[in-house]
Amino acid sequence: MSDRFRRYGDIYRAVIYGANVYVSRDPQHAEHVLRENWQCYTKGLFSKRVAILLGNGLMSSEGTLWKNQRRMIQPAFHRNVVAGLTKVIASSNRSLLKKWKEAALQHIQVNVTRDISSMILEVTLAAIFGNDYQQVAEHFNVLSEEPTRDLKFAQAFRSLQKIVFLIAAERRKKNPESNDLLSKLMTARDLSGQPMRDPQLVNEIKTLIVAGHETTASTLNWVWYLLSRNPEAQDRLWEEVDERTPGDATDLDRLDEYPFAREVIEETMRLFPPGWLVTRKALSDDQLGEFFVPAGTEIYIPLYFIQRNPKLWEDPDRFDPDRFTPERSKNRHPFAMLPFSAGPRRCIGESLARVEMLMHVVTIAKGLRLRFVGRAPELDPAVNLRNKHDFLMEPEVRSEPAADLISECQACIDRPSAGHPSGD
Repeated sequence: MSDRFRRYGDIYRAVIYGANVYVSRDPQHAEHVLRENWQCYTKGLFSKRVAILLGNGLMSSEGTLWKNQRRMIQPAFHRNVVAGLTKVIASSNRSLLKKWKEAALQHIQVNVTRDISSMILEVTLAAIFGNDYQQVAEHFNVLSEEPTRDLKFAQAFRSLQKIVFLIAAERRKKNPESNDLLSKLMTARDLSGQPMRDPQLVNEIKTLIVAGHETTASTLNWVWYLLSRNPEAQDRLWEEVDERTPGDATDLDRLDEYPFAREVIEETMRLFPPGWLVTRKALSDDQLGEFFVPAGTEIYIPLYFIQRNPKLWEDPDRFDPDRFTPERSKNRHPFAMLPFSAGPRRCIGESLARVEMLMHVVTIAKGLRLRFVGRAPELDPAVNLRNKHDFLMEPEVRSEPAADLISECQACIDRPSAGHPSGD
């Protein structure tokens, strides 16, 4: 794609898999397709591929089904619900920090890709299933093993339906109160007052597992790689986290006190957006600027190239977290940065993903330095933008006070977070 953008400009036409396609890195085109005229477009070929694995869940459904499901699922990601999950997130990060510190003391490399994948999967399953997550977790412990990872994912999903049916039936019998996402989905009602049927419940849970696991883990892998390759940014991050008390990283209301950590994550998602390509199919004739779009035309919106478009970003391939300071962000086109897509179909779990990533970066940074020692990255542009090789790092314990993080932050974890609703 990069060669064609250099040759033809910000939009070009191609035939891909036998379909007529417009490929555009113009943020105005993205805004038109994803927000202004979104009802003129369906998700097209991509949603059909996703539905094969995940069923007709929120990521792949269309029309009335999607609208009903979005309305029912949205409350499960309001701020007060996310606040209730911070204890789970903190516990998993503390366990990972301890594991990496032990490796550092023994001068052992860590496989960041596998360890973060396992940690985020644990958080995702615990957030969905609460106290029942161990019944599900054993079926997903194989996801880090390549090249059979995707096959084992499919095998795990085949077992998932039976488990969800059993857990749901047991919960209906006992009617226990729970703050996990499964309970939120089970108690949700559509406009006619009907609950979600169990087969659809399974589809939505499969979607949440995939969307909540791989994209977040991928971003965090790239965070540590980029910090390792940019020592000045790494030092600024350590300076920021050292200025805060150990418990701050687990308090949802105080995460805004880590602006540079947040900017590091934003810049990482700019350079390596996990969902790097958004596809749509025109349901009727439309116009993209001066380009006529006949009904049936596929539109490819490659977020990777929008977010590296030299017309939008100065020195676009350089890692520069300061791009996301308020001063430098204020005049930027709103669709120049789309790591969670945009419009009505924007990622429903964005708020949870951002909290997960920020808590992880701050917690690990308080205790460790990570030095990249693996093979040079090679991009694997599948559904998510992954590195073809696992990221290997050498961990180094930073200081003795930081080693007390695990015990010192417990009081903050146990203190209830103030909850208030957030937007969609």
